Amino acid sequence: MNRTEFIFATAIILFVAFTIGWFASWLIHRFTRVTKADMGELDKMAQQLHDAEETRDQAITYAQQREAEMTNQLQQTEAELKAAMDGLREARHEAEELRSYIERVNTAS
Repeated sequence: MNRTEFIFATAIILFVAFTIGWFASWLIHRFTRVTKADMGELDKMAQQLHDAEETRDQAITYAQQREAEMTNQLQQTEAELKAAMDGLREARHEAEELRSYIERVNTAS
């Protein structure tokens, strides 16, 4: 094989390799191409995701507000309970004093 034949054979091999590579690239692009219908579906899914995130954020805000309301109501109820217990304690103490007074008056008579 002389020099000209070697150059010619190398050129043919390189051309065939280029052609096979280009064909493989075209096939891959053809099978992985995103169609307009797929893009529409992706846009629809993105919108649904956005709506779901908005709904989630609203639910979290509502839950936080409700928790704050319930905490406030619990604190008020606990304060009322403490006041009622203090009043009851005071009433029991007063009743005990009245019983003692009545017993002293009855025993003195």
